Amino acid sequence: MTTASTAQDWIARLALIRHPEGGWYRETYRSREHVPAAALPSRFGGARVFGTAIYYLLQSGERSALHRIKSDEVWHHYAGDAVTVWLLEAPGAAREIRLGRGGEPQAVVPGGVWYGARVVDGGAYALMGGTVAPGFDFADFELADRATLLAGWPAQRAIIEALT
Repeated sequence: MTTASTAQDWIARLALIRHPEGGWYRETYRSREHVPAAALPSRFGGARVFGTAIYYLLQSGERSALHRIKSDEVWHHYAGDAVTVWLLEAPGAAREIRLGRGGEPQAVVPGGVWYGARVVDGGAYALMGGTVAPGFDFADFELADRATLLAGWPAQRAIIEALT
């Protein structure tokens, strides 16, 4: 990928728009084929495309608010600074993943897990990608409720308050 010098350069070059969870995105791939509802777990409530992919950019001071989707998502780091991705798994269980410089080039977020992210302290931006299978559908997207998460993950108060 050609190097851009700033977050604003990437936003313009890739025609990114605001994402409801925070940051900037653009869908780059949506499969033409579908998995029928009968072949999927009942949590999906209907057919889904085989897979989707997006560009996703966070700038310093922005956040990917805690949210969850029904499918697994693979995050890929392309350019810029590292991000910390927080996952709230089974009640009380949490983990952090450093994605990008000094960390992993990609990370998997299992379907149904609450997750959110921020650029590491001192970083300017991170350009990433997300690949979802079965494909992303906004019907499967849920922003977190702070009080609900605090009840299940009280030890994670600081990150829950920062990302909700």
